[in-house]
Amino acid sequence: MWYYRDKEFTAEMIGDSIGFVYIITNKNNDMKYIGKKFFWSTRKLPPLKGKSRKRTKIVESDWRDYHGSSEEVKRLLVEQGSDIFEREILHLCKSKGELSYIELLEQIERRVLLDDTYYNGIINVRINKSHLKSLR
Repeated sequence: MWYYRDKEFTAEMIGDSIGFVYIITNKNNDMKYIGKKFFWSTRKLPPLKGKSRKRTKIVESDWRDYHGSSEEVKRLLVEQGSDIFEREILHLCKSKGELSYIELLEQIERRVLLDDTYYNGIINVRINKSHLKSLR
């Protein structure tokens, strides 16, 4: 279950957002993970008979059950179950650029690579100035 502003987050609250920046906290040791997740994903389908262009289908991602991409978090999830984690949405975002930028800001401000209380092991981002029009 995800929480946003101290309330349980539901699909009806997505609105025009494409994704969110989140923090996952291990309740046993207070270690955290900062990341981002899209609400939707695009699937490529083969072209229809007699056509050459591939088709695209937009489907809901696995955001409801997602617990991050950290290998250590995934291992703990298998070993101890999802009950040890608390999942909170920090920001809802309306564009890919905004999502990447806000994730980067959270990671830098919290010094996730320098603080041993974070599972984050890498910050990997590519952002173009033109991607941030909605933040200006």
